[in-house]
Amino acid sequence: MSETETVLSTAAGVLMIGLAARDVFDALFHPEGRGTFARLISRSVWWLFRLPGPGSRLFPLAGPLALMAVIATWAALLVVGWALIYWPHLPDSFSFAQGTAASGNFVESVHVSLETLTTLGVGDVTPAAAGLRLLVPLEGLLGFGLLSASISWLLLIYPVLSRRRSLAYEITLLRDAENSGGTSFARLRHETLESIFAELTSRLIAVERDLVSFPISYYFAEQDARFSLAASAPYLLELVERGSAENQPEHLRLRAALLRRAVEDLARTVAARFHRDTAETPEAALQAFANDHLRAT
Repeated sequence: MSETETVLSTAAGVLMIGLAARDVFDALFHPEGRGTFARLISRSVWWLFRLPGPGSRLFPLAGPLALMAVIATWAALLVVGWALIYWPHLPDSFSFAQGTAASGNFVESVHVSLETLTTLGVGDVTPAAAGLRLLVPLEGLLGFGLLSASISWLLLIYPVLSRRRSLAYEITLLRDAENSGGTSFARLRHETLESIFAELTSRLIAVERDLVSFPISYYFAEQDARFSLAASAPYLLELVERGSAENQPEHLRLRAALLRRAVEDLARTVAARFHRDTAETPEAALQAFANDHLRAT
């Protein structure tokens, strides 16, 4: 391989590693950033499963598959990136075990990179040059870091989903209890209503922050509508309107105003970060949220 080809291959490899590292950093440690691949892949999988037909019946799988696709893309970028760095140095700068063919082609460099990234190298190919002796362990360290970060990301997402689904279920139970005639908003004591508003506000704020910190959690849809915040959130605006009525005491109107602000923040976050909706009111933004989750009423 010529010197120019070596430079180009190395530069392309460094670029791919840099893109993967930037995307991992944004997704795991800087959710306010603009990670390219994680957002693009998540939204693409989401769009695919929303299409009419067989895919729509598997809609709840969109989130888990998007998560797996993102992690696989990061791993592929790292594998190919390091392979492009190794490629110009194969086979001369590597030692091959006896009986191992030294082809020196790109497939061989991918083999070396894959073994190193997964820290599963069997020792049939080892670096001989001093510089490569430093690079190969670095790739292994990055691979171990990617594995650890991905597992941590996965474990952190499910408590986020649990908080969102439990809030949605509580809102659903409250709405159903009122609709069934078992209880009435007007008959509840003001202290009880204030307590309900305070709890809903604090939990809604936590869920909104979860969507900012773990954007991919948005793409985990619920098969049961009772646990879907997209389906139940509009009811909160009904509660706010009744709690803000002029005949209500001032402390209850204050709690209603805080809940309304939390609902508006949720609607604004969802609209701006996930479906780029231009809705001008919280009601319209929440309707777009429901539409995006196939929960339109």
